[in-house]
Amino acid sequence: MDAAEFRTAAVQLIDFITDYQENIRSRPVSPSVRPGYLRHLVPASAPQHAETWDQLMPDIERVIMPGMLHWHSPQFHAYFAGATSYPSILADMLTDALGCMGISWASAPVLTELEVLVMDWLGQMLQLPDEFLFSSGKGGGGNIQGSACESTLITMLAARARAITRLRSERPELSEADISGRLVGLTSDQAHSSVARAGLLAGLRVRPVRSNTRNALTGEAVEAAVAEELAAGNIPFFVAATLGTTASCAFDHLRNIGAVCARRALWLHIDAAYAGPAFICPEFRPLLDGVELADSFNMNPHKFMLTAHDCSTLWVRRATDLTDVFHVDAKYLATARNSMPSFRHWAIQLSRRFRALKLWFVIRLYGVEGIRSYIRQQVSLAKEFERLVRSDRRFEVAAPAVLGLVCFRLRDKEFGNSLTDALLSRVNAARRVHMIPSMLRGGTQYVIRFVVCSRYTELRDVQLAWSEVQRHADQLLAQPERVVRAKARWGAVRAATGLGLLRHTNMALFERWNSTDSSSSAGEVHPDQLLFECSALDSEASDSESEPEPPPDGALPTQQPDPAGTEPPTKESGDAAKEENMHRDAHSDVVSALASCEL
Repeated sequence: MDAAEFRTAAVQLIDFITDYQENIRSRPVSPSVRPGYLRHLVPASAPQHAETWDQLMPDIERVIMPGMLHWHSPQFHAYFAGATSYPSILADMLTDALGCMGISWASAPVLTELEVLVMDWLGQMLQLPDEFLFSSGKGGGGNIQGSACESTLITMLAARARAITRLRSERPELSEADISGRLVGLTSDQAHSSVARAGLLAGLRVRPVRSNTRNALTGEAVEAAVAEELAAGNIPFFVAATLGTTASCAFDHLRNIGAVCARRALWLHIDAAYAGPAFICPEFRPLLDGVELADSFNMNPHKFMLTAHDCSTLWVRRATDLTDVFHVDAKYLATARNSMPSFRHWAIQLSRRFRALKLWFVIRLYGVEGIRSYIRQQVSLAKEFERLVRSDRRFEVAAPAVLGLVCFRLRDKEFGNSLTDALLSRVNAARRVHMIPSMLRGGTQYVIRFVVCSRYTELRDVQLAWSEVQRHADQLLAQPERVVRAKARWGAVRAATGLGLLRHTNMALFERWNSTDSSSSAGEVHPDQLLFECSALDSEASDSESEPEPPPDGALPTQQPDPAGTEPPTKESGDAAKEENMHRDAHSDVVSALASCEL
C-alpha cells in the first residue's frame, strides 16, 4: 500500500468508523455465532500474494461484525463501560502513525513528558494529595499502565519488597525466603478477581476478608484478619481496598482501613478502576476521602472517562518503592541521568505506547466540565433505571445504586436466584439488550447487573431495557411449569451443596437450567435425578472451564424496532429542574454511602 492508496483507504475507513458509531443502535447488541464461526468465513492459510484494499474492506462487515458484541451500543449494559470517543480514536490513530517507543526519556522525550503532565492534570482534577503529584517534588507521581490488573500486581510486588527490607533490618537473622513464605495480602471478598490473580503471579497468598451487609470491607474486619494471621505466624503486608466493586459498586471503608494499615505498617492500595473518574465531580469526591492514607491509587479512564483501552492510571506516594524493585538496566538501555522519570522502572513492560496522547486529546477536547457532564448523565440514567425497578413490586434493588450500576432481582426469598437467572437468560437470548449477573452476600444472592456503558445511551434506551425485563418477567411468571422446574432444580442445588456434592457455585447449573431442552416434563423432575445432575455438573466443572454451548442456530430472534412510546423527552420538558434534582440526588446518595462507613 502506497501513500495514495493509504489516503483512499483511510477516508473509507474513517467513514466506516463514523457510520458504525452513529448507527450502532440499529445493530443487535450481541452476536448469534457459535465458537469457531470464523474458520468457515476465511481461508485456512494466509494469502501467498498481496490482496487489495477493495478486497479487504468488505470483509470487515462480512467477517468481523458477525462476531462482535457491541460494547458501545446504547443497549449494552454488561460488565463496565469500555469507553471511547472521537478524540480518543483520533489520538490512537496518531499514536500508531508516530510509532515511538517509550523506553526512556531519550527514546521519545515527548512521550515521557506528556505522561508526566497529564498524570498531574488528572491528579489535580481528582484532588489527590500533593504527595502523588510530580509537580509537588515530594517523591511521588503517576504513570499509565495497561490495566488495573497490572497496577495491582506491581504494587503488590513493591509492597513485598518493602516488607522484606523492613523486616530484615529489624531481624537480620531472617532470610528473604523465610519472610516471603509467610507474607499474606488482604482484600475484600467482593474485590475483583485480579487481586487474587496478582497473588498467584507473585507467588503470594491473598486472603479474602468477609464484607459487611452492604458488600463493603470495614476497618474492623481488616484488623481482625491481621490479628488472626499474626497469631498463626504469618506476616500481613498488603491491603487492596476497592472503591466501586465490580459486583455491586460498593465502597470499602477507606479511612478506617487506612488507619489500620498505618498502625500495622501495611501497604494500602486503592483499586477504583470503574468509580475513579467519578471523583472528578465534586459531589462524588467525598467517596475518595481517605486516599491520603494510601500508598498507591489506581483508576481506569478507559472505563468511565471517554478514553479507549488501554489506559489505566496509577499513582504512588513514593516512586522509589517501584524503581527500587523494577530497576534493571542493560547497556543498550542506559541513558544519561536527568530529572525526568524512566517509566520502564515503574511497570512490567520496557517499551511503552504513547498512551498519554489520548488522555491529552480527551481532556482538552472535552474539558473538565465536559467530562463531569458526561459522568453525571451516566449516573442520572442509572438512577432512572433504579426508579423503574423500585416501581415494580415484583423486583427489588439488591444494592444501593451510587454511580452507573444497578443490581436488581426478582423478589422471591426462597427461589429468587433461579427465577432471576432464568429471567436474565431470556432477556439476553432476545438480543435487544445485554446484561450479566453477579453474586452478592457471600455468593448466595444472584442479581442482574444493569450498567450504563455507552455514551450513546439515552432515556429511551433505559426505558427499552426495562420494558424488555418486564416483558420477559411477564412471560416467565405466567408459565407455572417453568417456575416449578426452576424451583425444583434450585432445591436440588441447595441439597447438593449441603451434602458437599457441589463445590462450584451454581453458575454451570444456571446455564444448564435455561436450556430449551424439554426432555423431562416440568413438575415431574425427581430430586434424586437432580442430585445426580449436580454431581455430574460439578465433575464437568472440575475437569474443564469450557463455556456452555449457545442455543441452536435460529433460536435467537433478530432485533426488532424500538417500541412506540420510547422516544426521548423533548428539550422543553424541564432540563434545568432535572439537572438540579440530579445533583441533589447524587449528593444525597454520597452522604448515605458515607454514613454507612465508620467515619
